[in-house]
Amino acid sequence: MRKFPWFLVLPLSCSTLSSAQQPDALHLVKTVLVPGVERKWDHFAADIPSNRLFVSSEEEPVIEIFDLRTGKHLQTLTDFKETHNVLPIPALKKLLVVDGGASEIKVLDYISYKVTGRIALTIDADPIVYDTDKKLLYVVNGGRAAKTPYCLISVVDVVREKKLADLTLDTNRLESMALDKSGHRLFVNMTGANEIGVIDRGKRALVQKWPLSDSKENVPMQYDEINHRLFVVTRKPSTFIVLNTDTGKVVATLNVPDFVDDLAFDSNLHRLYAIAGGGEGAVSVIAQRDPDVYEVIATVPTKPGAKTGTFVPELNRLYVGVPTREKQEAQILILELPAK
Repeated sequence: MRKFPWFLVLPLSCSTLSSAQQPDALHLVKTVLVPGVERKWDHFAADIPSNRLFVSSEEEPVIEIFDLRTGKHLQTLTDFKETHNVLPIPALKKLLVVDGGASEIKVLDYISYKVTGRIALTIDADPIVYDTDKKLLYVVNGGRAAKTPYCLISVVDVVREKKLADLTLDTNRLESMALDKSGHRLFVNMTGANEIGVIDRGKRALVQKWPLSDSKENVPMQYDEINHRLFVVTRKPSTFIVLNTDTGKVVATLNVPDFVDDLAFDSNLHRLYAIAGGGEGAVSVIAQRDPDVYEVIATVPTKPGAKTGTFVPELNRLYVGVPTREKQEAQILILELPAK
């Protein structure tokens, strides 16, 4: 019988997590405990209009829904096989859940959460990026779990709930993607090949590959569109890498903690947050001094295995998922920038 959690929000007047940091970097304000269940958190999605935070879990596959501001638990969505990602689309009154184990996207009603449609994909659908202007969703699927030497990036029309095309890339592992919104490019971590792929979205074709010759396992990605800088983090070794997207050349690198799975970019403060689950867990706060100069200004401890999360610029908050471990209950950490 499946166990359902009770939730406890612990507000903090001062953080129980110390950090080596400058005072305005980031501090813990709340911990939401999720006891009694197995949770291996994957990706997060914040929905400002409805004040909801959606968090996917791969183990005991569910989508947990929280109040974005208070951290209060609102609902648990079940009947999935292996959830990896979730995308709320307020304008269409839809919630898209990437269910990699079921080889599909489940389309849910934005309010009632009833399943209203399904979009077939290949097994292990996971990373996504959404083009809000064209209402197209790009979804990585296939590869290692499908036992193929290639992966697919499926192009999905979210209005018609229809897959339009599959782009085939010759590597068995793809990870995060980023859109060049002012142009036609889609950047993707070709992790199995230690490269970054550049796709022309108009032609739906791979047009360039940029090698990462000194690093392996490039997983998360973010893009600074104003300065034409692409940010990725590799795991072997644990390195934050900056590329100039006009040339494809690496312009800066920094050491970061082990096993970074999510990376967030705060374009207002020109900072990045690298969420690392290795060791005791930490978030590296990286300041962008200029397009080619970066500095780690804080290392904020979290919990072991806490490697995914999301930054919500409207609230100046970073949400981080702490997974269930032998002596560790699942949690959501809410970290915040000090009020100015």
